[in-house]
Amino acid sequence: MGGKRRGAPGGTYDEDFTFVSPVVKYLLFIFNFIFWVISMVMVSIGVYARMMKQAETALACLSVDPAIMLLVVGILMFIITFCGCVGSLRENICLLQTFCISLTVIFLLQLVAGILGFVFADKARDKVTKIINKAITYYRDDIDLQNLIDFGQTEFACCGGVAYTDWSSNVYFNCSMQNPSRERCSVPFSCCVITKSKMVINTMCGQGMQTLEYSEAATYIYTNGCIDKLVNLIHSNMFLLGGIAMGLAIPQLVGILLSQILINQIKDQIELQRYNLKHRSDPWS
Repeated sequence: MGGKRRGAPGGTYDEDFTFVSPVVKYLLFIFNFIFWVISMVMVSIGVYARMMKQAETALACLSVDPAIMLLVVGILMFIITFCGCVGSLRENICLLQTFCISLTVIFLLQLVAGILGFVFADKARDKVTKIINKAITYYRDDIDLQNLIDFGQTEFACCGGVAYTDWSSNVYFNCSMQNPSRERCSVPFSCCVITKSKMVINTMCGQGMQTLEYSEAATYIYTNGCIDKLVNLIHSNMFLLGGIAMGLAIPQLVGILLSQILINQIKDQIELQRYNLKHRSDPWS
């Protein structure tokens, strides 16, 4: 390994010997640098999206704003990967330990959240229902949220949280007689059943759908809520979701493993430097 074994009688190390592997060091740096760039892109998109929103409506729906979620995840990823990048290049134990501990905590939180979500499925469903209902309330106030809801309803062929009548919680679609909106008792266009046979698409197909009975409304719109569709999708794709979860966990485990290996190598290198310094200052030992 470039020098005599430590602890041997009269043994010393070669001055050029190092425990720190360049492969581990730069592999960890490249690993973090890739995710660091991704985090900067996420933060940039989140900041741009927030700046494009009107101030009064932007503050009203922070908890369901996709831009805020993107910003929070991006900033958190930026800080963690920055510690990993600088820590690996500078061989800084403190930064590497911060990176390793952060990844470990995030991994454990994800694991606990997955287990609790599976064990307490009913409570998790209620929480998701509240989030979706709140998102419906701010549907017209946030263009990003509106696009996200429209995409979900179109892809899952659903309407509202539990049923299409959930759209009455939105001020524009509310069915009360005092509502002056032209969309009173309606649902968004993304709820509509669009058939390929129609040459001209009626974008007003959701008009007045909340006043119709379930069976009658089903002719024109999706009447089932998105929560049931989502639950059925999860149950029918458990193996696929498990594979995705493993795919997300593997980079975290690789980062934890590489950082821990590098930390141990740096500690061994520090001990080696102390050993050589001691024997240079005391040649008779």
